[in-house]
Amino acid sequence: FVTSEQDAEDELEDDLHEELFDQHELLLAEADRSLLLVLQGLDCSGKNGTIKHVVIAMNPAGVRTASFGRPTEEERQHHFLWRHRRELPGPGCLGVFDRSHYEDVIAAPVLGTIDDEVLDERFDEINAFEKELVDDGTVIVKCLLHISYDEQRERFLRRLRRDDKRWKFSESDVETRSLWNEYQAAYGNAVGRTNPDHPPWFVIPSDHKWYRNWAIAQLLIATLDSMGLAYPQPDFDLEELRNRLAPPN
Repeated sequence: FVTSEQDAEDELEDDLHEELFDQHELLLAEADRSLLLVLQGLDCSGKNGTIKHVVIAMNPAGVRTASFGRPTEEERQHHFLWRHRRELPGPGCLGVFDRSHYEDVIAAPVLGTIDDEVLDERFDEINAFEKELVDDGTVIVKCLLHISYDEQRERFLRRLRRDDKRWKFSESDVETRSLWNEYQAAYGNAVGRTNPDHPPWFVIPSDHKWYRNWAIAQLLIATLDSMGLAYPQPDFDLEELRNRLAPPN
């Protein structure tokens, strides 16, 4: 456990990034199972920051990142999980969902675009979807990035002050903030109604970016380590290959 920002940042840069890379290489080499990191949270909770400061340590050849905003016209013509299935990581890869299938059971009911009957159906379908993935060899890590009301306001204000951040701001963010209590209730409902075992939710305190990054890096390392990954041993004659590669006399 870390107690200061400097200690967390030093450990992330000096040790955790290297360990993440090494564990991810094992996942790539094994090329059998996959890992899906779900990042869910309100605006400014740090979904993109987690990718920038934690996922960046992975080999980009084996990382697939997908961001799910408002559905497109084409996506609305399909089942709500259709667009998420298209972005799932293949064998040996890490997939990252920046927002996820949970938007359809969090934002949708708050905005009144679905009724309780449809909401119940979607929770059942999400549970079945995640169980299917786990049964097929995908390990899922679900992170709820929890940010406080006051900290979100400060981050919105910083975005408005900075030219290089202002493009991320939308007036709809303020409208969403006015529904703070409704969103908190919707998140609590989602956590309570989805699978407790495959996989559980991890609530990540995110007011301090350094702690969020450190915690998620530790969580990913522990998850990869628990998978018991190992380099495959090719079935060929090493001595014969060495002889063939030996320099001519």
